[in-house]
Amino acid sequence: MRHRLSKNKLSRPSNQRKALLRNLVSDAIMHGRIRTTKAKAKEARPILEKMITLSKTKDFNSIRKVSEFILNKSVVDHLFENVSEKFTERNGGYSRIVPLGTRQGDNAEIAILELVD
Repeated sequence: MRHRLSKNKLSRPSNQRKALLRNLVSDAIMHGRIRTTKAKAKEARPILEKMITLSKTKDFNSIRKVSEFILNKSVVDHLFENVSEKFTERNGGYSRIVPLGTRQGDNAEIAILELVD
């Protein structure tokens, strides 16, 4: 039974799901917005928000915690140098999901996950 389980498994084993979310969050940090399915965007958004919140403190421990999840060093550097400076005065709500409609091939709901300016 799946009582009170909140995560969507996205039809993947746990290692593939973790890699997918790492890549989605990394791309959203580097490019500012990504186009993906609505289910994937809903799963990636809380992780993205947590990474930005951690990057606002800029101490060694927060760098270590972010580097555990985001493996690409250039993405971590971009997060701490550029992205966190945009959100110093903001206390959450760093990203939004904008629905785009459905994909023509399989009718999947498409959305944009973007950082708020």
